[in-house]
Amino acid sequence: MRKPSTEKKLFKYALHYKKGILIGLACLIVAVTLELAGPFIAMRVIDNHIVGVEGYWQEVSDNDDRDTVSYNEGHFKRMDRVTESDQVIGDPVTLLQVGRSYFTIGEEVPLQGKRTAEDNVITISTAEGESSYTGERLSLTEVTPFFQPEQRPIIYLLGLYVLLLVIAGFFQFFKTYYLQKSANQIVKKMRNDLFQHTQRIPINYFVDQPAGTIVARITNDTEAIRDLYERVLSIIVTSVIYMLGIFVALFILDARLATLCLAVIPLLYLWMKVYKYFGTKYNKVIRSTNSEINGNINEAVQGMSVIQAFNQEKRVKEDFEVLNQRHFKYQKKLLRLSALTSYNLVTVIRNLTFVGFIWYYGSSSFELSSIISIGMLYAFVDYITRLFEPVTDIVNQLPLLEQARVAGGRVFALMDIRGEDVVDDEVSRYSGNIRFENVSFAYNDSDYVLKDISFEVSAGQTVAFVGHTGSGKSSIMNLLFRFYDPQQGEITIDGMSTRDWSRQQVRSHMGIVLQDPFMFSGTILSNVTMNDPSISKERAIQALQAVGADRFIAKLPNQYDEVVTEGGSTFSLGERQLISFARALAFDPAILILDEATANIDTETESAIQEALEVLKKGRTTLIIAHRLSTIQKADTIFVLNHGKIMERGNHEQLIHEQGLYYQMYQMQQGSMKTAVS
Repeated sequence: MRKPSTEKKLFKYALHYKKGILIGLACLIVAVTLELAGPFIAMRVIDNHIVGVEGYWQEVSDNDDRDTVSYNEGHFKRMDRVTESDQVIGDPVTLLQVGRSYFTIGEEVPLQGKRTAEDNVITISTAEGESSYTGERLSLTEVTPFFQPEQRPIIYLLGLYVLLLVIAGFFQFFKTYYLQKSANQIVKKMRNDLFQHTQRIPINYFVDQPAGTIVARITNDTEAIRDLYERVLSIIVTSVIYMLGIFVALFILDARLATLCLAVIPLLYLWMKVYKYFGTKYNKVIRSTNSEINGNINEAVQGMSVIQAFNQEKRVKEDFEVLNQRHFKYQKKLLRLSALTSYNLVTVIRNLTFVGFIWYYGSSSFELSSIISIGMLYAFVDYITRLFEPVTDIVNQLPLLEQARVAGGRVFALMDIRGEDVVDDEVSRYSGNIRFENVSFAYNDSDYVLKDISFEVSAGQTVAFVGHTGSGKSSIMNLLFRFYDPQQGEITIDGMSTRDWSRQQVRSHMGIVLQDPFMFSGTILSNVTMNDPSISKERAIQALQAVGADRFIAKLPNQYDEVVTEGGSTFSLGERQLISFARALAFDPAILILDEATANIDTETESAIQEALEVLKKGRTTLIIAHRLSTIQKADTIFVLNHGKIMERGNHEQLIHEQGLYYQMYQMQQGSMKTAVS
């Protein structure tokens, strides 16, 4: 079955907040409609009120309405404003402009054609021929009254336009507010979903993935998607609606010219396809390289002490420069692509459109009867100029659009990794009887690290697993904790297969203490309680006291509320280990796993750790991965592993008596200890 495209997935996320988006788009349509009324109003002002005074005027009887003009001891009114109630006197006269002068002619003359004036003789040339008329030149004082009736409607229309702009600004505000609010809500949900999904992904995915690359997808890539919803789509949708409004206005003015302007749309579409082809390729490299850079920086910061100790600064710098150079190279390619297909190309298309506009009306002007009005000409120029503003806006968003598409592809690629549902329904506290039956396991489905392992651990027992590096000790713990599932065999707890429970249910009554305990940013108490509301402050303090951690905590300025920095670097390894013991004790697990918990502890601290271990192991099934054999001599059973198989099993005395692999390991450690002491 074909997977949905990135665009469809992004659209599906947007549907979660469609109400806010629809409100924003409705406000946008209203705002665009109001703004596009401007050229129509301007056309009316020019044609009807500024240029409109030129034309035929009718003398009427004395009338005191605002459209009547006093001239030459008479009263005149524009022919288009004469009503049935007006008493008409004589024939109409013509008010004509020639150059900068105005003339009155005592009859109706053609208003179109080329005009010249010599003294009071006006010559008008039309397609039918040349005609001369005798007129009377008007002084400025005499002309002014003819314009006075137009002042009021001009002010009214301009006031209407200002009002429309104010209302449009009001709707623009709500458009921006609702669209950006919806964008932030979409990305908030996406980030939450993505972060939650990473917790459902099997642990083996993270083994081969640098932490920085995953962090980059949750932060940088989702931020690029936020730009898509908040800015890019908002601008593109605004521009498309704006263009639709302009085309509607153009069709109202002149359908033929509007049809010619439609050629912009296929050009824009072709343009976007070309940009998408190249931009996607470049952005994929840029985004993946950015993730590698994050991973490289993360690794360098964490390992800075090792880098400086071994004088590897130059090599690390060179590795970083390789990634940085690749990032720069493809950014430059993307910049070149944007430069070639952005403002310059828009300007060329706009100029060609104006050439077509001039040709269209220029060729029509040869027919004097088809000359358009100045107001109509202004409206066309205004709308065509406005038409390329959204085109420019769309083109300018293409780089961000492609970045967001590639980022979305990377985010959804992570979300498409098959995860497992988090099922944390409470299960009864199990006793802790563990059984491995013919278990075989490989991390890569071919190289088995555990081969036909079988053993049993009764509730309350303490067992240990020893062996050389790579023998499979930690793999047993990984299987028991259900970080992985075996390819063959079965693991049961109290007779129940671990596969019958969710991973969370299996771990619900388990505790683990690692060789290098991990501390979270917060306080000592929060590291014990893990912010679990079921673990009270008093219970956490009792756990810390029980393992002996209160000895060093009492010396701290804030004691139990002492701040823990990232990784707990301000505490010694032994102190961090005691806190991790208290964490395990506070959760009171039925099964406790100690993964070489004392491997890196100095001899002086080891006695305190051993005391804490005795407290921790009491009343629970304990499995210990041991490096120091001296720490497991009291274990009920010791399993000796070699190349994924259990070679020996028994308690310390039995294994020493057998003088097998365990005996050899013990002798080697005892010899090392004696050499160190001497």
